[in-house]
Amino acid sequence: MTVLQALATDRLIGPHFNFPAGSVGVISLISTSIFLSFLDRVLWPAWHKFNGKSPSTLQRIGVGHVLNVAGIAVSALVESKRLKMIHSNPTTTMSILWLLPPLVLVGIGESFHFPAQVAFYYQQLPQSLRSTSTAMISMIIGISFYLSTALINQVHKSTDWLPDDINEGRLDHFYWMLVLIGGINFLYYLLCSTLYKRTQT
Repeated sequence: MTVLQALATDRLIGPHFNFPAGSVGVISLISTSIFLSFLDRVLWPAWHKFNGKSPSTLQRIGVGHVLNVAGIAVSALVESKRLKMIHSNPTTTMSILWLLPPLVLVGIGESFHFPAQVAFYYQQLPQSLRSTSTAMISMIIGISFYLSTALINQVHKSTDWLPDDINEGRLDHFYWMLVLIGGINFLYYLLCSTLYKRTQT
């Protein structure tokens, strides 16, 4: 969806550079890499200094969930603004730079989420399964791609939100639906993590 948004924006940055739409996802990877260093070198040492302990893996995963949902919400707001610009003046095009904030937010969320998830699996799975724990993330990503494809197909069949020309659709409604799903998923995560901690006491 972000690539489709990028294709509908003004991708010219400066007088000569045209940002490739297919590479827009790299922004979240770059922000993840940068923020991982910030977490490791600045935030976690400061947290440990003031609190005497590091945040738990479950807390970090939870923060990652919140930031990912926030990133999708910002994507919905950006798309709403883009559609208003297009409908009010079809000759105007939003700059691709508007896509940076949601992508950066998602990247920061991943820097909380994925390392903590790997650490959680490695710490909590039996020793015989620890070598398998690092593969859990890749398996979850693979499943999520299949589920997202199925969701997009269903939305495409059931609504007019995702036509071939996104300027005629409501991609922002699709993003808000993802925010709702993400919010429900986060509440489910809170329930599971709370019950998990209770079983450990």
